[in-house]
Amino acid sequence: MPQIPIIMPQLGESIAEATIISFLVKPGDQVAADQDVVEVETNKASMNVSSPCPGRVQKWLVKAGESYLVGAVLGHLEVSAEEAARLGLDENGPVPGNGGLPASSATNGKKSDAEFSKKAAVQPTVRGLPVPAHAAGASYMSPRMKARMNELGLHAADLAGIAGSGTAGRVTVEDFEKFIANLEKCKLSPASSMRVAVADAMRRSWTRPLATVALPISIDVLLAHRKASEPKPGPALYALRALAIALSENSAPAGRLVGNKIVHPQAIDVGFAVEAEDGVLVPVLRGADKKPLGELVARYNELVELARQRRLPLDATGGSIATVTNFGTFGLTWATPIPLPEQTIVLGMGAGRKVPNWDEKKGQFVPVTEANLTLSFDHRVLDGGAAGRLLARIAALMGQPEKL
Repeated sequence: MPQIPIIMPQLGESIAEATIISFLVKPGDQVAADQDVVEVETNKASMNVSSPCPGRVQKWLVKAGESYLVGAVLGHLEVSAEEAARLGLDENGPVPGNGGLPASSATNGKKSDAEFSKKAAVQPTVRGLPVPAHAAGASYMSPRMKARMNELGLHAADLAGIAGSGTAGRVTVEDFEKFIANLEKCKLSPASSMRVAVADAMRRSWTRPLATVALPISIDVLLAHRKASEPKPGPALYALRALAIALSENSAPAGRLVGNKIVHPQAIDVGFAVEAEDGVLVPVLRGADKKPLGELVARYNELVELARQRRLPLDATGGSIATVTNFGTFGLTWATPIPLPEQTIVLGMGAGRKVPNWDEKKGQFVPVTEANLTLSFDHRVLDGGAAGRLLARIAALMGQPEKL
């Protein structure tokens, strides 16, 4: 009788393997289509693998307690010729999970059980990608490769698009030199020291799992308060002051994970992003929770000008626990800023725009000026709930600008 494989299915997005917990049927048992036959466990949940069609369990090729990749053959079913034909299998057709071999080779003994139970890799089905699907990049670099990269001032991230020709897809020195030779055929321009510094900071930041939550808020009251104030605070300063007050009430969201400890900040020193020539600088307002909004305006404006001139004093750089960025100045309504490597959170503010808002008292829609607040955070330290509560508190404080 024809045999077909029982294959470890794709059990969820990003799931690459699963561990066999138990077998729900034994060799010789008759099973129905979609009947659960194996219980498995992933790093997210326990679930069952079902039979692809009716048949008799011929053998299991795997062991309980061991892990197997998605696509690995777990065992075989003996099925009728009619069932094999319905599935598009015959004596000469390839069997799924059988490495493209015909169905007959699954029963003629030419391949051992050990070969079938290998933790097979899944072949990519997407074609035409800008970067080859098998390009793992320079995940392993020999001392010779590292020396050559250091000589040229390159990082592993710069080689992420190279499809290696070495063992297990490793990028060899020959691959590297070919990559460099191809680069020299393109138009090249030197990167400024500022751009290189920003690139290095973002590369280090991206080694962490980052996430973003957002909340639209009405800023009409804030704009009215700003209009009546002299000197006038910038919109980002309102957000900065609200963030500082919220963190003074609970500094844990700004803590950093070091090993198995959360390091809480000693002071509420908050930075704000300023676009400079070919990069971004982050001046810092020290003790932003201890001074009211009105007292921060002059220092804020001074630091903005010094940052644009790239003349920030040492006492206004570094050591901040969070950053505020007003991407609304570029006309953007939504963005996902990346926290600096030494920080856990970054608060963003989008451009205000008129939108209809339902007024319960008037029983009709009225125009309001709305802006999006975003909070990007290190997911190792914060979860969505804590980030959402922090963002809601910031929004509430910005809704009462006279108290800032």
